[in-house]
Amino acid sequence: MGTMSLSDFKEVRIPAPWGHISGRWYGNRKERPILAIHGWLDNLGTFDRLIPLLPDYIGVLCIDLPGHGRSARIQPGMHYAVNDYVLIIPRVMKEYGWSKVSLMGHSLGGIISFIYTSLAPHTVDMVISLDILLPWTPSPKTVIKTLAHSLEKHLVEEDRQEEGNLHEPPSYTLAQLNEVLAKGSYNSVTPEFAQHLLHRQVSKSQLYPDRFFFSRDGRVKYYSLTQMELGFSEALAKRIRRKPYLIIKGSRSNFVGVRTEKAVAILRHNNPHFEFYEVDGGTHHVHLHAAEECARYIVPFIRHHRPPALTSWSLSGKEQHLSAEEKRRQQERFFKRSTHAKSKL
Repeated sequence: MGTMSLSDFKEVRIPAPWGHISGRWYGNRKERPILAIHGWLDNLGTFDRLIPLLPDYIGVLCIDLPGHGRSARIQPGMHYAVNDYVLIIPRVMKEYGWSKVSLMGHSLGGIISFIYTSLAPHTVDMVISLDILLPWTPSPKTVIKTLAHSLEKHLVEEDRQEEGNLHEPPSYTLAQLNEVLAKGSYNSVTPEFAQHLLHRQVSKSQLYPDRFFFSRDGRVKYYSLTQMELGFSEALAKRIRRKPYLIIKGSRSNFVGVRTEKAVAILRHNNPHFEFYEVDGGTHHVHLHAAEECARYIVPFIRHHRPPALTSWSLSGKEQHLSAEEKRRQQERFFKRSTHAKSKL
C-alpha cells in the first residue's frame, strides 16, 4: 500500500438534467471511494495538495459542483441554492449504485455533507469536515441586506451573460489572477496556492492572447444561503448520532466557533467515533496550505473507519498480500466493528 498520485486519475462525467457533473477519481477505482466536495467558488483542485497524502487503497472521487470548475451550469433564469446542492450526493450515489457514501467536504462542501448526513444518516459511513460544520447564521438585518444585494446582483449577472457573445468577462494575466483569487478569498488561498484552483476555472481570452477570465458561472456568487437557526442545527446534529465524524479547524479561521459549540457537543456526546482537531496557524483553506498537518488526522481516521480489504490495492495494479499477522489484526478489527454495529440495532 502507498499514497495516491495526483497524476493517476480518471476524468468522470456524471449526467444530470441540466447537463453534467465533472470530476476526477483518484486512486483505487475498483472499490467505493470517498466523495470529496469543495467550497464556495472553488473547484476540485482545492484537494490537490491533500490527495497525494491519502492512502491509495480506497480512492477519492472529487467533483465540481454545478456552476463551478468544469461542471455544467444550471439553466438560465434559475438560482443556485445550498439545499439543491445537497441533492448532488444521492445523484452521484445513484450513478455508481452506492448504498453508502463516505464524505469529505470543505466549507460549502462540509455544510452540504452535514445536511445530507443529518437527513439520511443510514446511508453515510463517515464524514470528514474541513473548517466548517454549520452555515453562517447572520442577524435578521444582515440576512435581509444580503438577500437584497444578491437579488440585484443576480439579475445583473443574468443580463451580462445574455450579452456574453458580445462582451467577454474581465480578463487578467496569470500573475494578476493569483492576486485576484487571493484577495477574493481574504488571503485564505494565498497566491502561492492559487494555481490549484485556477487550472479548472479560467478560460483563455479571445481578445487578449496573454489574458484569462474566470469561467465559472457568475451566478454562483449570489447563491441562496441556508438560514439555520441554532435550534434547527442542533436538531439536525442529533440525527447523526454515532456516525464517525472528523472536524479539522484552522486556528486562524472563525468558521468553527462559538455558534457551533452546541452542535459540536451533540456530535461529540456519547460518540467514540467523533474527532475534533485544530491546526495551528491554519486559515479557512487549511487543507490547502497545511495539507500535511491535516493528513496527520485524516489518514488514521480513514484507515480506522474505511480499513483496507484483506488484500490491498496499489497504483501499479498489483495486489500485495498482507502478512498473516496483519490479516489477523484486520479480521479482529472487522469482527469488533461488526459486533459493535449489531449492538446498536
